[in-house]
Amino acid sequence: MKTLMEGYDRFRAGYWRAHEALYSSLAREGQAPPAMVIACADSRVAPEMIFDCAPGEIFVVRNVSALVPPYEPDDNKHGTSAALEFAVTALNVRTIVVMGHTRCGGIRALMQPNGRHGDFIESWMEIAKTARQRVCDSPDAGDDFDSKCQACEREAIRVSLANLMTFPWIAGRVKAGTLTLAGLHFDVENGTLQEVGALP
Repeated sequence: MKTLMEGYDRFRAGYWRAHEALYSSLAREGQAPPAMVIACADSRVAPEMIFDCAPGEIFVVRNVSALVPPYEPDDNKHGTSAALEFAVTALNVRTIVVMGHTRCGGIRALMQPNGRHGDFIESWMEIAKTARQRVCDSPDAGDDFDSKCQACEREAIRVSLANLMTFPWIAGRVKAGTLTLAGLHFDVENGTLQEVGALP
């Protein structure tokens, strides 16, 4: 906690002071970010830093492995789906980006299906089970675990892009041309960002 509060002190003395007018404007007028980014909760992958964004420029939701579940309006708890609904129907974002990354712990857990991964991770990662299946069924899969995981990271992005289109208020806007979807893969080691297209 001490380290966090020391960081807050630096924020107040530096960044806040330099951008106080912007924060004041956002407080008065509200937010209107043009884009939403769905990213992994991994501490190495901060969208605001990667895209060099100021406050108010992107609406971010982070979860394990940057997954988007399919549209399932029921009584269960749907944090990512609720964030999507707010971003699209209330904030009217024009772009949704799904950003996966290398060395993703959730994907590595998914690729080890015989292990036990806690009370929640295993069932959450089942969202991307078709990504694992595509990688394992590929004739190019090979035996290298790291290579399989990196392939699965990309396939999981494609699963999430497909799941986004199961939300009627997303699909309708995409078809109308008022909303675009994009998949990106961030390499933590070298800082590169590559586009991952949806499946045809």
